[in-house]
Parts: sequence; structure tokens; C-alpha cells
Amino acid sequence: MPEEILRRVLIAPVYDVAQQTPLELAPLISKRVHNKVWLKREDLQPVFSFKIRGAYNCMVNLNAEQRQAGVIAASAGNHAQGVALSATKMGVKSVIVMPRTTPPIKVNAVKRLGGQVVLEGDSYDEASKFAKKLAAEQKLTFIHPYDDLDVIAGQGTIALEMLRQHSGAFDVIFVCVGGGGLIAGIAAVIKQVWPKTRIIGVESADAACMTEALKAGERIILPQVGIFADGTAVAQVGKIPFRIAQTCVDEMITVTTDEICAAIKDVFEDTRAIAEPSGALAVAGMKKFVEQNGVSGLDMACIVSGANVNFDRLRHIAERTELGEKREAIFAVTIAETPGSFKQFCELLGARRAITEFNYRYAASDHATVFVGVRTEGGHPEKEAILNELKAKNYPVQDMTDNEMAKLHLRYMVGGHANGIQNELLYRFEFPERPGALLNFLILMSEEWNISLFHYRNHGSAYGRVLVGVQVPPEQHHAFEVYLTQLGYPFVNEQDNPGYELFLKPTR
Repeated sequence: MPEEILRRVLIAPVYDVAQQTPLELAPLISKRVHNKVWLKREDLQPVFSFKIRGAYNCMVNLNAEQRQAGVIAASAGNHAQGVALSATKMGVKSVIVMPRTTPPIKVNAVKRLGGQVVLEGDSYDEASKFAKKLAAEQKLTFIHPYDDLDVIAGQGTIALEMLRQHSGAFDVIFVCVGGGGLIAGIAAVIKQVWPKTRIIGVESADAACMTEALKAGERIILPQVGIFADGTAVAQVGKIPFRIAQTCVDEMITVTTDEICAAIKDVFEDTRAIAEPSGALAVAGMKKFVEQNGVSGLDMACIVSGANVNFDRLRHIAERTELGEKREAIFAVTIAETPGSFKQFCELLGARRAITEFNYRYAASDHATVFVGVRTEGGHPEKEAILNELKAKNYPVQDMTDNEMAKLHLRYMVGGHANGIQNELLYRFEFPERPGALLNFLILMSEEWNISLFHYRNHGSAYGRVLVGVQVPPEQHHAFEVYLTQLGYPFVNEQDNPGYELFLKPTR
């Protein structure tokens, strides 16, 4: 299989539409991690993503009858633009099925590139199913985003460029992974020329389909997929990429949302370009690899795979960056409800530590629980030092730095415990960003259940994050679980979250 990929890479005519992108040394990142780090700038493609390579290489190999009939693809962004531009270049009709939740900026981009957009479903899977149905009905050729030999070979041309651009083998190459087409193409080429170069795939921790598949020795379907890194939010890796990864990929690394946000900032500081979350995955994985293994002096490359990020997502990214860089810690601290207690608390933290956030509302006459953010230039060791100092002074304290509910919702909701609310259940949801999502949530809900808490934030993505409290009598818990299943929205039970106990849980 790798030999066949290399053969196809060598004859792939991708430069009819794609560009040879630069391989740039990242001096600031290199200095910070004590290794030489190079960035392969696929964000500089005409559609701001590597996807143009595979899409065109697949389509240029279609026969005359297939070209005459036209092509169809399902995508929420990068692959859609690659197919649309390639089709326009070739004079071929293109139909792009996109989820209804796709932001207008991406829909309009596909239309500008000549694609006929059809909006269907709330997810990629639903859009893909509908696209395959249309393909059969209209005799269109379905262009798969990653599970196709020619698509994989198109992505593999990136590796061919890197071989020419760098003198000598890299020690490690980091590649983001969604369906697996990109890493399959790069790994198949590199391992035949630089066999000692380690190929490491990087996935978001909440969308790690390749990681789990390699562990299991077979492709698995993730029951739930996080959508922050939407370009790689795939529930099951492709058949062909998985087979190649089993022999050509050395290791997988998963990273958190905060670590991805920190990597976006790293790329920006070196290039003044803003990578999309999936585009920064490789850099995030590289940083984690260095931290976990304590390596230095290596020659390493990261594929910056794309830059199609919605502008309104930047607020959320900026908020989470400090946490991802371990420059901010979040605590829930109980202090005395007396004059001067806040001053004493700040004095304990010291003048050299900046308080980044302080949320509080009066709830009891003898004590106050505050939500506080503290700048920690020293990273994890400094956070641990603050915890120890607070405990030594008998302050009850909870570390909330890695508490997702606290970071998404709680910091905006601190306002005191409610009184007299019984049988409250707390859940965190991802609602599709489309008209009717909330109404559907309410229509399916029994009128016997009362919503006692609701907090929603939009982060500029296809899904909104929602925290909901619902009053459900114990004897109806099973019925509520059935409701959650029928609803079909991803959810997390937050009943035992310490932040709920400290700030939101009703008092008796």
C-alpha cells in the first residue's frame, strides 16, 4: 500500500491548482521548546488548507463520463472548498452538501468558488449520507475527503515537498489526524525515504478516532465527538488511512482544547497567521511530546494544515490560551465573609501574582466562596505552590483549572445558590447552531419537568455550549434518560462537578 501511494504521489498534478508551500523555521517556538521546529505552511494554499491537493488529484483522474456528470462532496469547510475550486478549474459541475449548522462564511466561500451548496442535516455524517443519496440519484461521483487512494496521494505531495526543502531527515514529523488522509499520505512517502523519521499523529482528546483504532487493532466508531477542532472531528478513521497508519505511524498524541488554543497563539507569534484549531494540532502535539519526553536538540516539523477559522471564535480561543500555556490557574476558594478578608487573601497571593478574574456574590453570613483566576508564569509548579500556600493558611480550595464546566459556564454564572429548588439535575449540552435547536429541546421535554438553570454561550462554531438544570423527580429519572437519548444532542452529566456544589447547587 505505501508503495502504491508513493507511485501516485510522484505523478500527481496538484500544482495545476495548489501551491508549493514554504517550510519555515519557527524561531520563537524553537527557542521555547529547545528544539529546532519547522512549520509546513499549508494554511497558505489558495483555499487556506491542504485539502485542495487531494480533492484535485482525485478529480483529475476521473474519466470523461464522470466529468460530464459532475461531482458531489459532503463537507463543512476545507474539503468543500477544495472540491469546489478544483471543479471550477476543470469545468466540472460540483454539488457540495454542507450541514445546516455550517457558518455562513464557509457556505459563502464555497459558493464564490463555484460550488452549488445544498444544506442538509446537523452534522457531517448526516450531510454525507444525503450526499451519497444524491450521488446515486443524479449519477454524480462522490469525492471522499480522506478514504481514497488518489486523495491520500494528493495529500502525500506535501511530504515530497518537505523532502526537497529540507537537507537531511527530520527526527520527528507531527501531523494532525481527522479521517487520516493527510497522515496516511505523508507517512507513506516519508517512511520509504527517511525510515528513521518518527511520524506522530495528533488528535483532539475528544475526537481521537485513530488513537482508539490503533489501540484496538481495528477501526472503531466514537460514540461522541468534540467539535472544537471541527476540521478533524471525525467519529471513525478511514479504511485505507488506518491500514497505512498501522505500519507507518509511530505514535499518537492527544491534546486538550486549551493546549490547541495555546498552539494557535504560538503559530501566530512566529508567523502572524491565525491557524484554525485543527491547523494548530500538530504544534500542540509537538509541545506535549517535548514536555512528556524531555527531548532537546531535535529537528522537528509540524504541518500547519489550515487557517479557515471564523473570526468570532477568536474570543473563545484567546480566553483559553492562557490556560493552555499554563499561565493562568483557576481556583474556587472559601474565605471569611468579613471586612478585610479579600485584602488578606490578595496579600497571601503576593504582589507579584496578578489576579486575572474574581467572581463572587454574597451567599452566607459567615463565609464566601469565590471564583478566582491567578496569573502563573511558572506554570504547573507555581499553581501547585499557590495551592499549598492557601491550604497552609487553612483556606478550603478546589483547583478548577481543568474543569471544563467551570471554564465554559461557571466563570460567567457565579451569583449565589438558589433556595427551595428540589430534584435538580445538571447537564452540559452541545446544541447545533441552527433555528429550532432550543425549541426541539423544549418540545421533547416532558411538561412535568421544570428548567431551573440555563446558560448558553456561542463560540463561533457549529455548536453552542449550554448548561441546563432540570427538576426531575427521582421516579422519573429513567424517563429523563430516554428523553436525552431521543434528543440526540451530545451531553455530559455534571451532577457531581465540584463547581456545581460550590457555586450553583440549590440549598435546602
